[in-house]
Parts: sequence; structure tokens; C-alpha cells
Amino acid sequence: MSVSTDDLLQRIAAADRDLSHPSVRPRDAATLILVDRSAHPPKVLLGRRHHGHKFMPGKYVFPGGRVEPLDRRMAAAARLDAQLELRLMRRMQRPSAARARALVMAAIRETFEETGLLLGFSKNTEPPMPLGGGWPALAQTPPNLDPIHFVARAITPPGPSRRFDTRFFTADASAISHRIDGVVGPDTELVELVWVPIAEARHLDMPAITMAALEDLEARVAAGLRRDLPVPFYRVVRRRFVRELL
Repeated sequence: MSVSTDDLLQRIAAADRDLSHPSVRPRDAATLILVDRSAHPPKVLLGRRHHGHKFMPGKYVFPGGRVEPLDRRMAAAARLDAQLELRLMRRMQRPSAARARALVMAAIRETFEETGLLLGFSKNTEPPMPLGGGWPALAQTPPNLDPIHFVARAITPPGPSRRFDTRFFTADASAISHRIDGVVGPDTELVELVWVPIAEARHLDMPAITMAALEDLEARVAAGLRRDLPVPFYRVVRRRFVRELL
């Protein structure tokens, strides 16, 4: 059974009531939800975080992380769907096309670093090593960003010591061009990867905002991943957690 929007908002708010760092500014971050639609029901890729991590230990999450300077440099040569680019810039402070593209590049890079899965590059291209500068080696060969869709945006409420302005993206598993083994293991950030039907994924131990993005993804997949669909934006407005549409 689907979780109601009101219930999800209450869960997100309850999970972020730490008010010990009220002045921390959120950092740009990006997450990629890979969905396999080759069979019914569709499955999503989730990773379980290492129990030793201070941030969300043991939780199931989608691959992702904060935007790095290199993402901006690589984004300069990347092409992004114009409608997606404009939607990413809505409600963005100091909006720019370069910043919008950097968010997508960050999602692809983080997925590569955490899972060994590389998206958007030619399958004839020699795959880079996951460690030791593999991502910079691709700087002259920007990926094809056409498979990327914008699912949701969420800003961590004021209070926690780590705050992120996260954009959730999705792409079909058919966009995976390379798989590199040995990236996930008992001593890595993600200790396991699982492909799980969306309905079953709701029963895993995951952050409330991940659950919300999962609900948003399910609705978008059911609608055929159309680019004209509005994108939910979760944030605090006048001390109240709200969900608006971009």
C-alpha cells in the first residue's frame, strides 16, 4: 500500500528535528535512481550503507552525494535536455545551466564511484578504473545525458550538522554502459547492492526522504517517465515541511 503524502511529510519532519546547527547552509547534492523496466514489476537499485558510517548507518539508499568542482568542469561539455535544464533551475539561487548540468554529472559520478556502474558513455569506450582518477579521465568524453529524468528535490531542514539540497534523478538500467566489479564490499561505503521491486523496497530500512522519492518515482514510471510531469520539491517554509511542485 502506498504511503500518503501527509504521512511522508510527517516522517521527514520527525527525522530532522535536530536543531543543534541552525545556521548550516545546505550543499548541492545529487542522487540517481536506476530502474529496471525490462520485466514487471519494475525494480530499483538500492545500496545498504556501512554500519560504521556516522551518516545514516545501515540504511538503504540510492547512490549519490554532494557536487564536486570537477562535476562543474565536466558539465561544461555535456548536453542536457532543455526542459530538464530549465526545471532544475527553478527555485535555484543564482541559477545557471552549468550548475544544473553539474548536478546531473554528480549523480552519474557518485553512482560510478559507489557501485561501479557507469552511465551514458559508449559501450565501445574503454571503462575507467573506479579508483585513482577514473572520473577525470573521462573529462574529454562527456556522457550522453538524454536518459536522465528529474524525479524530486529535497532540502534538509535547518538544524542538522549536515544539510543537503538534493536532486533525485532516475535513469533506465539500459543506460548502463559499463559494470566494474569490486567496488562494493564489506569495507566500502555501500556494503551491498540489491535490485528490488518498488512495492517491496518500501519495507526496507531507508530514510524518510528516500521513501518519498521512491513514491514519486513510482508515479513517474507509471506515467511513462514523461519530461513534462511536475517535480515535487520538499523543504521547510515558515517552520513547516511542505511539498510543492516545480
